[in-house]
Amino acid sequence: MNLRPRRREDPELNLVPMIDVVLVLLIFFMIATSLRRESALELRLPQASGLPMPGNATALEVSIDAEGHYAVNGQPLHPADASTLKERLTALAGGRALPLTLRADGRTPHQAVVTVLEVAGQLGLQQLTIATESAPPVMVEP
Repeated sequence: MNLRPRRREDPELNLVPMIDVVLVLLIFFMIATSLRRESALELRLPQASGLPMPGNATALEVSIDAEGHYAVNGQPLHPADASTLKERLTALAGGRALPLTLRADGRTPHQAVVTVLEVAGQLGLQQLTIATESAPPVMVEP
């Protein structure tokens, strides 16, 4: 029988694995935060003055309603697609590089506007005006 008291070892906390875990977490968070895509450009969107365009009236005008239907110089297109729009603008332009005015409803699908811009680019129409309305002036009381 062994009557001598057992020698108790002091508990020891090994910090090396904990430091490894903290470093791995630090690297993970550094990489995760660098993956956010932030714009590198500071953009200021243009404002419309509402002044009439100088010079003669525009010969070509494309209107787009809220549902994405096209009208060229006030005449609706049926079917309202890119090929019909291209044919109508080609016929009206007659080979000349006329200026084009784009009038789109504020709720127009973005794709409809992009389609008009693409067709205008294909036809070589370089003078493009986007029609806007001026907002009524806001009266600020002192």
